Amino acid sequence: MAFGIKKEELLEWKKNVTSGEIAFLTHYWLDDRFPHCNTVTKVGCSNLKKLKTWGKKYNLQPNWIHMDDLYPHFDLFGDRQKEILCKENQREHIRRFDL
Repeated sequence: MAFGIKKEELLEWKKNVTSGEIAFLTHYWLDDRFPHCNTVTKVGCSNLKKLKTWGKKYNLQPNWIHMDDLYPHFDLFGDRQKEILCKENQREHIRRFDL
């Protein structure tokens, strides 16, 4: 279950993903499979080659891409989430969600 984002933020992320940009969206998240994680960052791009190349920088495997028809993305959480957000200079995500 996702919460903690505004509709406008989601629409902006979707627009950027479909236009072939690498786009970041962080939100609060509850999933029983990951009880120690309460946020997730979705890093999406409709250009799969570009998304795979981006993921390779961080040792993210192509088969980890959530192959959504319109919004393919990696899900980042835990220590890797914060590490990648820092390296990508996404400080607002870190601050806002107290990562």
